Amino acid sequence: MLLMKKYKQLTSEQRYAIYLGLENGDTQRTIASLIGVSPSAVSRE
Repeated sequence: MLLMKKYKQLTSEQRYAIYLGLENGDTQRTIASLIGVSPSAVSRE
């Protein structure tokens, strides 16, 4: 049986942290580490 991963929605605070990180020039991997999500979650935003 194939199990699919369930995605959790990011909070507005996490989205704002992504915005600030990108404005600051941080990498997606760094931002993901800081807010506790995967780098792919950051790239999807």
